[in-house]
Amino acid sequence: MKKFITIIICFLVVAKLSAQQEAAIFSHYYLTPIIINPAVAGFAEEHQVQVNARGSWTGFIDAPSTVHASYNGPVGNNFGFGLGVMTESAAQLNMLTGKMNFAFRFPIKEDIKISAGVSASYQQMSIDNNITASNFFQEGDKILERALDGEGTFDASFGLYGTFRDQTFAGLVLADLVQGKLDGIKTTSSQANFLSYFMFHFGHRFYIEDLKFSLTPSILLRQIQDVPNQVDLNIQAGFLDDQLIAGLSYHSLGAVGVMLGTKLSNFYLYYSYELSFQRFQQFNSGSHEITLAFAFKRKDVPGKTKAPNPSTPAPQNNKN
Repeated sequence: MKKFITIIICFLVVAKLSAQQEAAIFSHYYLTPIIINPAVAGFAEEHQVQVNARGSWTGFIDAPSTVHASYNGPVGNNFGFGLGVMTESAAQLNMLTGKMNFAFRFPIKEDIKISAGVSASYQQMSIDNNITASNFFQEGDKILERALDGEGTFDASFGLYGTFRDQTFAGLVLADLVQGKLDGIKTTSSQANFLSYFMFHFGHRFYIEDLKFSLTPSILLRQIQDVPNQVDLNIQAGFLDDQLIAGLSYHSLGAVGVMLGTKLSNFYLYYSYELSFQRFQQFNSGSHEITLAFAFKRKDVPGKTKAPNPSTPAPQNNKN
């Protein structure tokens, strides 16, 4: 019975997170916003390779685990391109998602940078065949039989991202444009349409040059398909020009996280630990997330200067 309950809980959770999973699962979006916003592709004017891994509900049987690997970088003067693949497993449920990001950067003013982007993704969901050996499996269950064969879905999202004086940053993402539209067709609910699901991210970086110290508060508002509305509050502190980074996050659904990280030359490393305030926390030992990233400077392009990394939008030599 315990095994069956585990399967049901994980199946429901992962099913709810199947749309726009990166936003619903990963918490390092404020460090590497390319996870949620396609407009960030190439924004930093450098080639970036990163891997995000998260283990949720550690210590719980068949708990969800997710790995996301991606690349993004500039193409020419104003374009950005990115590729990503994500795998996730929870109980007997497995998902594989591939994504492509395209972005265009608009030259407005010297201290204002804006980019628009779109992403196209394909997701394959399947269930392990050994589930048929369970006493709770019933032949003729159409949903499970389709999942055993594997089900694929397409989706898309649109994003905007911008910085002001390389210190204030904001992003808007319209998610689930395909699935949201299909839901609006299949149901009579006025809430189900392709503009129902969005994320808005805003923050500002304060920098004290004499102390080589920075403080970056940010907020994320999100409404994701089949997931309750959520508000995230984040604060990130950088020491010694971000050679050491620490942060705190609060999620309105009832969770708090702590983060430690470092930036050494072109190498980035972040780790966070998260605890929930919900009663389910007594059955697990929290969630862990780690991000490894490498950045490679692009070749000089005539008339262009290298932009800062969007995850740390303020330059190192500015005062506030």
